[in-house]
Amino acid sequence: MDTSASIWRPPDLSWRWWPVFLRNLRVWRKLAIPSLVGNIAEPLMWLVAFGYGMGALVGQVQVNDRSVPYILFLASGSICMSAMNAASFEALYSAFSRMHVQKTWDGIMNAPIGLDNVVLAEMLWAAFKALFTATAILGVMLALGISHTPKLLVAWPVLLCVGIMFSSIALIFNALAKGYDFFTYYFTLVLTPMMFLSGVFFPREQLPPLVRAVSDWLPLTNAVELVRPLFMDQWPQHPLRHGLVMALTTATAYWVALALTRRRFRG
Repeated sequence: MDTSASIWRPPDLSWRWWPVFLRNLRVWRKLAIPSLVGNIAEPLMWLVAFGYGMGALVGQVQVNDRSVPYILFLASGSICMSAMNAASFEALYSAFSRMHVQKTWDGIMNAPIGLDNVVLAEMLWAAFKALFTATAILGVMLALGISHTPKLLVAWPVLLCVGIMFSSIALIFNALAKGYDFFTYYFTLVLTPMMFLSGVFFPREQLPPLVRAVSDWLPLTNAVELVRPLFMDQWPQHPLRHGLVMALTTATAYWVALALTRRRFRG
């Protein structure tokens, strides 16, 4: 089998990803508090500045023929954005450090743990970090009284799926990167436009029809469309469609990331 074909073979997975996940957890526990502060400080500043500042000017916004306070609209979108950013940062900068700079992956693979399981562990670890961040932010939102609906319990596993999806996407760029500077392109050209086109800060109905049609298929858009109704004590209108988009995006991104990582380690 030639090299170009073999990197696209199905993942060879087992429970050996679990020790890698635990290793990352044990290392992170020493820095848990600074990590938590760093991950939630920025989204909370966005929430306070825009939610209360701009919210006082905007007042109510229309969502599915219902008027809701702007801070509720912003909170339900920004928590998805926070999960996206936390997962992306961990699967880029931290994973790249372990893979390329510290050579931690090489040391792990000297044990009977294959590359496929290492990549899976990194994906799930980044998703866990995203869920940890989202949970902390959700706790602050509950304390502020932004939403108290029991449907927020359903939002929690959705946010885990958001973390898995964006960590899979970020691992593609991790496999391609030659240095940390490369990640600037991903944040500037991919994540930042997605933040403004996915209905986080304003309703997507304000977008031109062509741009809105494109935004319908963005990963963050589908995450927001699942989470926002739950904050409003409603069920999503098209959960199957949004769930399928997220599932297909995750599966495709993970497969591409795994193939590119295999190619990198063969080089």
